[in-house]
Amino acid sequence: MGSATCSNFRSSSLLPWRPSSQISHSLYPSKLRLPKLNRMNLDKHNLVVNNGCGFNENGPLNWFPITPNKLFMQEAIGAEYGEGFETFRPDGPLKVDVDFLNDRLQEGFLKRIRYAMKPDEQYGLIFSWDNVVADTRALKLNAWKQLAYEEGKEIPVDGDVQRLMLHAGADHVLHKFLLCDEAESELERLKIRFSQLYYENLLTLEQPMEGLKEWLDAVYTARIPCAIVSSLDRRNMVEALERMELKKYFQAIVTEEDGMESIAHRFLSAAVKLDRKPSKCVVFEDDPRGITAAHNCTMMAIALIGAHPAYDLGQADLAVAGFNELSVINLRRLFANNGSTFMDMQKQIVEKSPPKRKLTIDTIF
Repeated sequence: MGSATCSNFRSSSLLPWRPSSQISHSLYPSKLRLPKLNRMNLDKHNLVVNNGCGFNENGPLNWFPITPNKLFMQEAIGAEYGEGFETFRPDGPLKVDVDFLNDRLQEGFLKRIRYAMKPDEQYGLIFSWDNVVADTRALKLNAWKQLAYEEGKEIPVDGDVQRLMLHAGADHVLHKFLLCDEAESELERLKIRFSQLYYENLLTLEQPMEGLKEWLDAVYTARIPCAIVSSLDRRNMVEALERMELKKYFQAIVTEEDGMESIAHRFLSAAVKLDRKPSKCVVFEDDPRGITAAHNCTMMAIALIGAHPAYDLGQADLAVAGFNELSVINLRRLFANNGSTFMDMQKQIVEKSPPKRKLTIDTIF
């Protein structure tokens, strides 16, 4: 009965997906809705939005999301108490949490035999897009500098200021450096323009992080499935992976369209798409918040030192300066002490003394 339930769970596709090689452009929205803005000069604003998004009088030229998304917000970590997300099935809503996935994604008999012969295949690797797959720090900083130049403002060149621009939400940065005494109605316009500049810079991104392609080649040879997670929309994500020639390495992609509300939920969605238990997944992150989210999901976390110093990444299971320091054997070592690492309930061994032998006296009549 349990195996049948597990099979039905997998076949029902809680989060439907297609392999990256089969993703078609039909999945992407062909029409965009422009947000309603309370501005006096609507014609000027519409011209800014249309030109920035690749629209003219004759129709669309290039597609860009014109509404700011979670990419420019500080997302919640999520799964602090092991909670997951809610999905909908024909028989009603289904709440999916960490324990549920670890139980339902148990390996079947044949898979256990296969993993005994090829242990590396039982793992799943989840890569964060920002500063792990691609160096998005430069893209974000350039977008802020371009926006400040267009608005006739200057942003101080300071390490603390740059860290704020990289890690704080767009609203906070705009209020601190660009809006100042201006009307609050300018906030939405500046957020949209910043989004446009970021996506324009994204089109120039062609190189992944140093050593990533060699690492992906190694895990691809070992037949370890990989997923990539991001707040980007699916179309821009797929096109960026194609430009960097990395698309074939990722069997699952989690993007804005998946509707996940936190970092942890995005990781759980990737585990479902990879058909791997969360406790058998390894997350590659550069942010302490992402590392916390991975541990909340009972996943291992490998931190890349760079965007944050090493002392901020101390909670990671392994911290490296680059992908060239990794080998497939590192993954096995992470799970060497699986039970104690994930706080599983352990059976306490009680040493019982052997029962005393009763002496009997045989009486012969």
